[in-house]
Amino acid sequence: MSVSTAAAAQTVCTPLPVLGRDVTVPLVTGGEVTYAALDYAASAPALQRVWDDVAAYAPYYGSVHRGAGYLSQLSTELFENARRTVAGFLDCRPDDQLIFTRSTTDSLNLLAQALPAGCQVFVFETEHHASLLPWKDARVTYLDAPRTPGRAVQTLERALAERDPQGPALVCVTGASNVTGELWPVRELAAAAHAHGARIVLDAAQLAPHHPVSVRELDVDWVAFSGHKLYAPFGSGVLAGRADWLRAAEPYLAGGGASRRVSRREDGGVDVDWNDTSARHEAGSPNVIGAYSIASACKALTEAGFDTLVAREQHLIAKVREGLAEVPEVRVLSLFGDDAPRVGVISFVVEGWNSSHFAAALSAEYGIGVRDGLFCAHPLLRTLLGTSPQAQGECGAPEATPGEKSLNAIRVSFGAGTPDEHVERFVTAVKELVANGAKWQYRTEEGRCVPAV
Repeated sequence: MSVSTAAAAQTVCTPLPVLGRDVTVPLVTGGEVTYAALDYAASAPALQRVWDDVAAYAPYYGSVHRGAGYLSQLSTELFENARRTVAGFLDCRPDDQLIFTRSTTDSLNLLAQALPAGCQVFVFETEHHASLLPWKDARVTYLDAPRTPGRAVQTLERALAERDPQGPALVCVTGASNVTGELWPVRELAAAAHAHGARIVLDAAQLAPHHPVSVRELDVDWVAFSGHKLYAPFGSGVLAGRADWLRAAEPYLAGGGASRRVSRREDGGVDVDWNDTSARHEAGSPNVIGAYSIASACKALTEAGFDTLVAREQHLIAKVREGLAEVPEVRVLSLFGDDAPRVGVISFVVEGWNSSHFAAALSAEYGIGVRDGLFCAHPLLRTLLGTSPQAQGECGAPEATPGEKSLNAIRVSFGAGTPDEHVERFVTAVKELVANGAKWQYRTEEGRCVPAV
């Protein structure tokens, strides 16, 4: 990003208002400081707009579907309008289905349960566990971590060329890594999948909060994401895409809403006529507030303009990367290299530091919240760190002595609600900790590093 573009990003787009932006936290060294929430990749704070919309609706909350009362009809209209809003946000095809779930993990487990018999699944080992693990009832081919986007496409093409062309197949791929933030070549991977008669599902958990996601332009068959990463932490997620496999599958959950008609048989059993709409996989009372909050977030991001949001985020990424590059002891983790396009997710290790110790010091001494560990992506961390991921050692002990390999990592992540001051404080804190060490004593408690009393 050029200096002029970065300056324009700062002046054109201020951080979107989020809850918690004025929360202060105590420091072990004394006093308080405004909390710097830099763990967006785990859960982003709620947009103020989302909170206000939910609060305005809350007095009118009612049962969804089939209720005769005014509040029930209002809630039903709100729920179905939310479905249409999110489908528009994703640029879905007219005949796609959009199902509200609990999260990305829930969405991919739903799709895994809907796979046709004999389906073969292709998934890179670099995926988050939500994408890596649900396919227990399918034949799974795990693909090695590619070191360039082009190599990712070539690896997939070779694997698909060796499969049985007569059977169903599914490719599962992330849009943006939850470890490195790097963007994956989704459009090219989709083209490779379709050229070999396979379908593709996009894990957009880390992509949708940062970039526009168009089902049509990317030509993916399904997309999954979570509300809690899209500034709507009210327990909802989305699976959207082609309807045929979903209609043919047994309902994800059996119960009310999924069924159109249930009758007793003379032999004592029951006959069920299941819905073939999205309701087929939405049994039980739906999370109308969760669905509405996702729709509200989709509207807020669209109105803010992704071009502006992306430009400002690239400005923040540049600040963090330039700051970390000034610390020789810091190694930023990457699959595709320094020039790869990425979102605001950066993982790194610090030579001579236990990652849990470093993260604890950032929190206790600077009021900065980051994440440490393996980020539910163990095979990817094994590749990036060049070692088998293990549990942390004792808190005060260095994670690795100079020249040895680190066992875990630290992740800083940010987004539309992050002010410049938070990333500037983070960079300053990293430099001070590396140069001077922690000011406080820390101990291990239930596997975590915490300040000693």
